[in-house]
Amino acid sequence: MFSDLDGSLLDHYSYSFDAALPAVNALEELDIPLILVSSKTRAEILAVREQLANRHPFIVENGAAVFVPQRYFPVQPAATVLRDGYWVWETAPSRSRWLELLAALAVEFPSSFEYFHRAGVNGIMQMTGLSAVQATRANSREYSEPVKWFGGPQEELRFIEHLRESGASVVKGGRFLSVSGDCDKGRALRWLRDCYQALTPDRPVDDIAIGDSANDCRMLEAARTALLIRSPVHDFPPLARVDGVMRSQLPGPQGWAEGVSKWAQLNPLST
Repeated sequence: MFSDLDGSLLDHYSYSFDAALPAVNALEELDIPLILVSSKTRAEILAVREQLANRHPFIVENGAAVFVPQRYFPVQPAATVLRDGYWVWETAPSRSRWLELLAALAVEFPSSFEYFHRAGVNGIMQMTGLSAVQATRANSREYSEPVKWFGGPQEELRFIEHLRESGASVVKGGRFLSVSGDCDKGRALRWLRDCYQALTPDRPVDDIAIGDSANDCRMLEAARTALLIRSPVHDFPPLARVDGVMRSQLPGPQGWAEGVSKWAQLNPLST
């Protein structure tokens, strides 16, 4: 099970996952791995994993890298590097590349945007409502940079086009634009699913992806089942697929628990 965090497993406003915790615990009892997939940093996701007692791999910064606990699989996956006790599969350049690009664009788009590195911990706290500790974790980015847009929609289109012409990939999330390399949650999902598939080559992996916003679409398209979580601030993201799509009635972690429980009832592992 691959799940987005903000607006899905975590409440859009409070970042609480309490309403989803019974469903999370049920997944663990069923031995269904819960893979956290987010625009968040490694430090942020590690904090959530600790609170959830989650021991599984996780995907950071909109698919820029997959972190697999060392010895989680019998053999280290190909094309990974060992770092800080994790086998890491990376698909994006370092954050410094995007910081240089954004600093240059600030001349053409003055006062139209802010980004985490320039805003610093205090600015991130104001933009997100995070505590100082949480904001520090959010600013410990390795592959991407969140951008808060303040200008108009036409100007935003020109801004995004400039970024893409310079080699950046830009994804719109619930609150921020995520500027990174050629990576996405869907590609990371497929890579990690292949790692699981190698463990059971005679039995297809039956996976589900959960998300609420546009930056989840490629992940939602890649999984066998897509669960869209209702958002209190925007519509369901559009998907090209029609089959295998579920939509929650409730928002955030309440909708997450609702959808996961319904999926688990239909999943063979629940019997």
